[in-house]
Order: sequence, then C-alpha cells, then structure tokens
Amino acid sequence: MSDTSHLLDPTLAQQLLGAAREVAAHAYAPYSRFRVGAALLFDDGHITTGCNVENVSFGLTSCAERNALFRAVSERGAAHRIVAIAVTNLNDAASPPCGACRQVMSEFVTPSAVIVFPGDAGIEIRSFAELLPFSFHLETK
Repeated sequence: MSDTSHLLDPTLAQQLLGAAREVAAHAYAPYSRFRVGAALLFDDGHITTGCNVENVSFGLTSCAERNALFRAVSERGAAHRIVAIAVTNLNDAASPPCGACRQVMSEFVTPSAVIVFPGDAGIEIRSFAELLPFSFHLETK
C-alpha cells in the first residue's frame, strides 16, 4: 500500500476492494470488456456497490462509482455521507475513478473521505481531496 495507507484500516480497505471486485463480475461490458466494480462505505457503516453498464453509444455508458452512488441515494436517501470508496476492475489495470465520477461523488463525501484503487504500483489509498482538489460547488442563496 502507498504511504497514505494510514488513512484507512488495511483490513477495511481489502473488504471494500473485495466487495468491488465481486460486483464487477456483474458488469455489462460487451464492448470494452473492462468490467469495473465500486463499493461505497457510508458514515453509518453501510456499504453499497455498483458496476459499470455499457451502451453501444459509449457516451451513454454509466460508471460503477456513479451507479453505486445513485443506487445508495435511491434506496436510502441522500442524508448519509461517503467515508471511503473502493474501485477495482477485473482487467488488472489501474482504475482510479474518472473525473465525472469524482465530481458527482464530491457532493456526498465527508471531508476526510478516501479512495482505494489499484494503481500502477499496487493498491493506492488517497484522500478524496487529493484526487479532486477543486471540485465544483454551486452556492445557492
């Protein structure tokens, strides 16, 4: 693990990655064959998972991370906050969340949220703020 492994208990990181890997097996990825899974840990201890779902029109594809988040909101409401996110794939490739997923998740993360994912040099554990330092927030009056 990276030098930021202190941000998340290693056992919990492995549990989340395992849940993400398990759900990646359900991904619908007939075009890219890149099956991705995500597991989100919320502030109340609940874990919600999601996988990617492709479409022949690639722009309509939905990423695992957003599917997990949308599932969590639709099943439990929007009150809970994400404390940890695990993303992995069945292709043994580096898989940090894409920029669109980072932005969408930014509305639901705690200030200390972390992301766990396979990197080029092994498992990475990074703070969410490190991966999206300037998220867009709309201030309403």
